[in-house]
Amino acid sequence: MSLQHSGLLAQIVPDYTRPVSSMSPKYFEILEQNSHIIYPLVAVLTLVLITAGVLQAWKTQDLDGLQKNEFKKAIVNELRRNITGLPGDVLAKAVGLDRLKTNRLLEQMQQDGMVVSHTNSQRLTVWRIRGSGPEPSVRRY
Repeated sequence: MSLQHSGLLAQIVPDYTRPVSSMSPKYFEILEQNSHIIYPLVAVLTLVLITAGVLQAWKTQDLDGLQKNEFKKAIVNELRRNITGLPGDVLAKAVGLDRLKTNRLLEQMQQDGMVVSHTNSQRLTVWRIRGSGPEPSVRRY
């Protein structure tokens, strides 16, 4: 350590030199010097990749019009075989479609007035063709 006198107070300055290592991390210096450019670019690239992934998953998850009509036709045929109604899970297995997609199709068909649904005492939503049986009456007390 060396002692330097400047005025009234003495400052101790260590004799420190940076060791020369076999791995000189120049890339840290590049990152530090250009962080205002590099990190926003990484953030934008990440957002673009996430957006592309979401859009790709959205496209592959949705059925096209012809497939929807074929599955709706299969659902109607299955419900005609069982006029008392079927739960969504059973319909999904019978039609060969994912449960969530089947429920989405059933909800669209209900909005179109093709099917109706009610929840039974076991908290199970049962779907059936509109007009195939007595409409569930509303209980009034």
